[in-house]
Amino acid sequence: MDQLGPGSDCSFVEVMNVVGGKWRGTIIYCLGMGPRRFNELRREVTPITQKMLTQELRALERDGLVSRVHHAEIPPRVVYSLTELGLSLVSVFSLIKEWMPNMDAVAEARVGYDERQESDTRGESSDEST
Repeated sequence: MDQLGPGSDCSFVEVMNVVGGKWRGTIIYCLGMGPRRFNELRREVTPITQKMLTQELRALERDGLVSRVHHAEIPPRVVYSLTELGLSLVSVFSLIKEWMPNMDAVAEARVGYDERQESDTRGESSDEST
């Protein structure tokens, strides 16, 4: 297995900083289906705020994953699309989409964990009162 730690040329953490986060994957996934105008993206990436979408698009553009084309029309039109580099990530996000049915198991695991934590908390408080 390739080294993913700090001694490698590029760490896994650095890659996740580029494509991870709360919104970037969803933005990349949406743009992988084709170019979008800002408001189209905003509707698809709900409940993202206008400010956050702007920040994320700028960061993705800075990293070379997204292209922003301004059309000098009345009214002005801006279209976002994935660059060739950004398109290279579409297959990665498609794999994640295939994994999505596992979220039912994640939800069950969370419920079980929360129930155990609640039970442990109640058990500790009753032990302390004796």
